[in-house]
Formats: sequence, C-alpha cells, structure tokens
Amino acid sequence: MKLLLTSAGIKNKSIHDALVDMLGKPIAECNALCIPTASYANPGGARGAWRFINGKSTTPMCELGWKSLGVLELTALPSIDQELWVPMVKETDVLLVNGGDALYLNYWMRQSGLADLLPSLRAVYVGLSAGSMVMAPNIGEDFVGWTPPDGGDKTLGLVDFAMFPHLDHEMLPENTMANAEKWAAEIPGPAYAMCDDTAIKVIDGEVEVISEGNWKLFTP
Repeated sequence: MKLLLTSAGIKNKSIHDALVDMLGKPIAECNALCIPTASYANPGGARGAWRFINGKSTTPMCELGWKSLGVLELTALPSIDQELWVPMVKETDVLLVNGGDALYLNYWMRQSGLADLLPSLRAVYVGLSAGSMVMAPNIGEDFVGWTPPDGGDKTLGLVDFAMFPHLDHEMLPENTMANAEKWAAEIPGPAYAMCDDTAIKVIDGEVEVISEGNWKLFTP
C-alpha cells in the first residue's frame, strides 16, 4: 500500500502532484472512499465529519474532483457482513482518512477489520493529521485524548516513525518546534514535526518528505 501522510490534506501543488503521481492517473478518473471516523472523539466531531465529507473544511481531501466518492464509516462495519464492504475497499483507488483522535481511529480500524486489510490494499492511503498519525507505532502522551480500553498510546505501526502535525499553526500556539522536540524526546524511534504544507510519502518502505514549509526529523 502507498501512503501519503499529511498534516492538513492536499494543501499545495507539491503535495497534489505527489498524490497524482502515486495514483498513476488523474484524480477525475479515481474512485475514493472517505473515512470520517476519527473526528467523532473530538468536541463537535459530528460537524467536523460533515465538513470533511462535503469539502467545507480547510483541509482539502474530498473536494478534489474524484470520479466517485463514498463514505466508509468504521464504527458501522463490525455490525454488517464483510462482503458488503470488503470488495469495495479492495477495488477503490484511494482512501481519504480524516483527522480527529488517532487512538479512537486506531481502535475502530482494528475493531472493523480494516487494519488487517490495509497492508494488502492497492489503494493509495491519504491521511490527514490523526489519519496520518495512526500509521505510527505510537503517538506520544502529548496526543492522548480518547483513552482506549487497554490504555497507552500504541497505534498501527505500519510505518516506523511518529508524526507531530500542524507545526507552527496560528490556531495552535502550543505546536512550536520546541514543544515538538520535547515530544520527540519521549518517542522511541524516529519522529517528524511537520507543518500543514508538508506530507510524507511512503512507498515500499521508502520515505520521502514533500514540503513547501517547515519540518524536522528527530532521531533517537
């Protein structure tokens, strides 16, 4: 599976071009499924999910001009037969995964069975904030909000690095490089601090930073 892990969606031409290259065809020829689930564990999450789906947020994902767009709600999947959704996921060109709470998203990715499917999918996975962070081995205590049944900050571990999104964001004064460095000091592996104009592309284990802004890699 190809991963495009963003801080805030397809925010600039460099990230957009990287996405089209990973898809291998124009966006207008691609079928997409969006996953709003992570937003529900945040205050006002239902409204956030709707803004994500209808393209009214400030994080471009669903409004890019896809050939078709469907909603894959992870909390619904355990209650329906897999043949109703698994073939659709296997056939789609791209998964668009909203931000919100990374641990809540991790829990429902596992509960739904999507986590088991991800490594074998042909789709491009595009994460936004928590949708990117969930791919890491863990997110760090600073980002723990919703508490999973088993506690801790463990996530999927499909990449070997962690991510600190929204670096230097004007609405998040705590997201400074100094605080990112403190966060990274408690992460056991590599960790990226990344602004909203940055994304990380992962193909076959090869990592490439796509950026028109500020970012930094911290290594243990």
